[in-house]
Amino acid sequence: MDFDVTGKRILVAGHAGLVGSAIVRKLASLPCEILTVSHADLDLRRQTDTENWFAENRPDAVIVAAAHVGGIDANKTYPAKFLYDNASIAVNVIEAARAAQVEKLLYLSAACTYPRMAEQPIHEDALMTGALEPTNEWYAIAKITGMKLCEAYNREHGCNFISAQPSSLYGPGDNFDPNEGHVVAGMMTKFHQAKVDDAPSVGLWGTGTPIREFMYIYDVADALVHILGHYTDPQPINVGMGIGTTIKELAETIADVVGYSGELDWDTDRPDGMPKRMLDSGKLTALGWEPPTSLRDGLAKTYEWYRANI
Repeated sequence: MDFDVTGKRILVAGHAGLVGSAIVRKLASLPCEILTVSHADLDLRRQTDTENWFAENRPDAVIVAAAHVGGIDANKTYPAKFLYDNASIAVNVIEAARAAQVEKLLYLSAACTYPRMAEQPIHEDALMTGALEPTNEWYAIAKITGMKLCEAYNREHGCNFISAQPSSLYGPGDNFDPNEGHVVAGMMTKFHQAKVDDAPSVGLWGTGTPIREFMYIYDVADALVHILGHYTDPQPINVGMGIGTTIKELAETIADVVGYSGELDWDTDRPDGMPKRMLDSGKLTALGWEPPTSLRDGLAKTYEWYRANI
């Protein structure tokens, strides 16, 4: 049973963030009405306020992209904030959507919810079959809560609530803080600054050996809107590239895109995170969607945006 967005009022929760802004851009090309609300006007961590907003505005569909996100250092420094903020958003939005009789909800989770030593590539069935990666455990637990709520509301209330788990994301609109941002954005800032300063080397965390999938944000948004329209299974669905890249290869590619030719200085005393994370995106492929943007092309577009905006 496909969900036709034509004429629907679709709330993008977290519309100002990396994923949310890309989803808004994608939906703007479709015949639907986009609903947004700023954090200043609605704090999704507040249950009563969230339920009242839903009751007053009555969206037909909801995409939950709101989240408190960050890299390894931020997760390590603020475990309570990562767990509380993200769990509160999930609980409040999902319950408010049920009470307001929202037709469909898509909850955006993350690939870090899978066990640290999950068999690769990771199938959706691997969820909760082993210990989490300690460096993002708190964020992952909150995201698992949201995924399981979607499944539970589907089972108990018959709600068409689903969840999706993208691989590592990057692109225009990201947080380019080298300490609190995602790996791609943080590296891009470091290499750009090193180029400006003519620095002989750039310090990077870990060994450079972990393997990840890096997905351009506008591809992710396109995939999520496709999932909203064509996926109904309460079990989660992976959103990945199908191509693995080591952190060292990523760093070398970003340095080349930026035009930095200095040395890479790896601090092996710093944590690597999960050694390998590749997603089995067979469900998404079966829906007729594949990512169109290569890593290098996506990085080049991101750096162009970075130079113009940051």
